[in-house]
Amino acid sequence: MAAVSVLHSAKRLSGLRLTRTCRHLSPLIFKKNSFHQSHDIPLHAKYGGRNTVTLIPGDGIGPEMVTAVQDIFRYIGAPVDFEELNLSGLNLSDEDTFTDTLEDVVTSVKRNGVAMKGNIFTPMDQPTFKSLNVELRRQLDLFANVVRCKSIPGIPVRHGDVDLVIIRENTEGEYSHIEHENVDGVIESFKITTEDKCTKIAKYAFDFAVKHGRKKVTAVHKANIMKLGDGLFLRCCVEVSKGYPDIEYNSMIIDNCCMQLVSNPEQFDVMVMPNLYGNIVSNIGASLVGGPGIVPGENIGGDYAVFESGSRHTGLDIGGKNISNPMSLLFASTLMLEHLGWNAYGDLIHSAILRVVEKGVKTADLGGEHSTTDFLECLKEEIGQMARVSEMK
Repeated sequence: MAAVSVLHSAKRLSGLRLTRTCRHLSPLIFKKNSFHQSHDIPLHAKYGGRNTVTLIPGDGIGPEMVTAVQDIFRYIGAPVDFEELNLSGLNLSDEDTFTDTLEDVVTSVKRNGVAMKGNIFTPMDQPTFKSLNVELRRQLDLFANVVRCKSIPGIPVRHGDVDLVIIRENTEGEYSHIEHENVDGVIESFKITTEDKCTKIAKYAFDFAVKHGRKKVTAVHKANIMKLGDGLFLRCCVEVSKGYPDIEYNSMIIDNCCMQLVSNPEQFDVMVMPNLYGNIVSNIGASLVGGPGIVPGENIGGDYAVFESGSRHTGLDIGGKNISNPMSLLFASTLMLEHLGWNAYGDLIHSAILRVVEKGVKTADLGGEHSTTDFLECLKEEIGQMARVSEMK
């Protein structure tokens, strides 16, 4: 079934026969594919030096976003194949939990190690329905959500020098799916906080700072009110910080943090926080640099990684209209390529996106007039020009 799904996906993208895709779309890059020839095959790779990635299109704009990624990957000849599985939160009854389908997706990710996904719709009017996005993260123990918010030249924003990373605990807190109504009109909703998960996410944040040459980690909390739950989180962050003397550490209450983000975001570097705060702050961070259409997201666990848009907006109202901004998932795909060890491919896509935006090619959400397909065609043209310049050197 997976092979059939991949074949259908490839045909849907371009209407070309599978045997012609890369060579037909870009003979220059196919011939010049020195990336593959001059780099050692990454340890993650298999099946003839290629990676198989689980692909979950999701709902709303998700399918056209993943289609954009597949299109660009084929154009540059990236050594990645996709195993597509469809998981949707639309048109469900209370009794339909999609358990088998979610089970298939989890099995696929465990087999492949890496996935890319669009956001899956979560209905608000069905109390017994658990978010498939949350369940996927929980079952794969994707404990860290990483959202990188960085100003991009060519996108006008109030603050032009934003470069911050939001690291969010991804599997507990208010997103534990534990709430009930024992008495009519009285809801109890539990927030789960464990020392193990708090220590784990704090250590991940400091390790991330060291790995990426970052200078400061800010822990975001509400320990002045939630003295036990957020107090535990804060104590774990303080304790972990002692093992990283070269990284500056401070803490900030969540409400003050939101105000500081919109007034003086340059003060932040790496930010670490519990689940719900991370959801809110990630969207503030996205708005600082241009909106949800440009911010990538990573869900990282000990064994698996899932890449998606950073703001997790389903976009049901604009799905299928050819106006969605593919940049967020394209940026996420470059992080996925880096994770797999194919850095040169990721760098190529990332650089080409920045060049295209600087030339004024933007979708409507960024104040432009280009469609999704317009953007992709301009991106391919830019990649082709970069490849030709590289070949001349």
